[in-house]
Amino acid sequence: MPDDGFSWFPLPRRGPSAQARRRGGHLAPHTPDPDQAGSISDVGAAVVDCALYDSGERKGGRIELETALRKADECEDGFVWIGLHDPTSEVVEAVGGHFELHPLAMEDAVHAHQRPKLELFDDSLFAVLKTARYVDSEELVEIGEVMVFVGRRFVVTVRHGEGSPLHDVRLDLESHPDLLGIGPSSVLYAIADRIVDDYATVIEGLATDIEEIEAEVFTDSADNPVERIYRLKREVLEFKRAVTPLLAPMQRLSSKQTGLPLDPRTEEYFRDVHDHLERDVERIQGFDDILNGVLQANLAQVALRDNRDVRRISAWVAILAVPTMVFGLYGMNFATMPELQWRYGYPAVLVVVAVACALLYRAFKRAGWL
Repeated sequence: MPDDGFSWFPLPRRGPSAQARRRGGHLAPHTPDPDQAGSISDVGAAVVDCALYDSGERKGGRIELETALRKADECEDGFVWIGLHDPTSEVVEAVGGHFELHPLAMEDAVHAHQRPKLELFDDSLFAVLKTARYVDSEELVEIGEVMVFVGRRFVVTVRHGEGSPLHDVRLDLESHPDLLGIGPSSVLYAIADRIVDDYATVIEGLATDIEEIEAEVFTDSADNPVERIYRLKREVLEFKRAVTPLLAPMQRLSSKQTGLPLDPRTEEYFRDVHDHLERDVERIQGFDDILNGVLQANLAQVALRDNRDVRRISAWVAILAVPTMVFGLYGMNFATMPELQWRYGYPAVLVVVAVACALLYRAFKRAGWL
């Protein structure tokens, strides 16, 4: 293919260069330039593992990327699973050249920040799933992504972020050869199952913090937890945006696999994942409702505390108004005043003021103002 002066990656979304590659509304095939592909060291650093599986068993140790597909074709039921972590565009270009991945899917795999989705490109499937990890010390939900390319003889996983590491998934699958023997479809199921299971851990962390906030709101603490409520509400919203869109892809994988390059035996497995996902989505939506209620309750509590303070201040002002008025009157410079010449006038005034203040205090105490 003639060199047009630039690499296909990142794929331009608009412009003459991108349109020049389209033939009849479809993207023309393109082979990456070996000089522009990622170096061997770059690819090796991004590859977590590259293994060959046949009939539910791993064949040997880590294999080379260049010979992976050839070795899989030599097996009766073999496939290759290569895992990448935070790869560069050059690494994805190199891997995509070997497995003939679709350029649009590879662009998504590098840039990340995609909604959970399921797309079919020719004879390969491209799935995007959101991972989640709860940092309890910061009350923060860290969202990552896992992209899965599924073909007849290969699985390529691209992971961004620290959530839901796939090494344990690989080990679990290797310990269940009957499931692994189904082929690449089983890898997609195992990854989706682990990611959805990790959602439960995040949900439990959020539930614990929300319970603490509820208890804090309904105590007499002077601290106002409104900032913490808003912070958790933001994390719940972000978590909800990451999880809820996955319902549609899981629904298709669990009941509408027609046309997908998947083994129909995995349909019941995906149905189990879909059931767990629905439960998680319901709990997340419940968190949002609870936090809305807690926020309203906190505002009501603040208003109640303010009202209580105003009533307490008003009561003391009323009590202090009695001696202020009486002593103010007797402080005026008049020659003739009631009881001014009486020997017990001064003690009598003090007694009257004290009794009046005591009666007012008792009345406000009964009314709950003090």
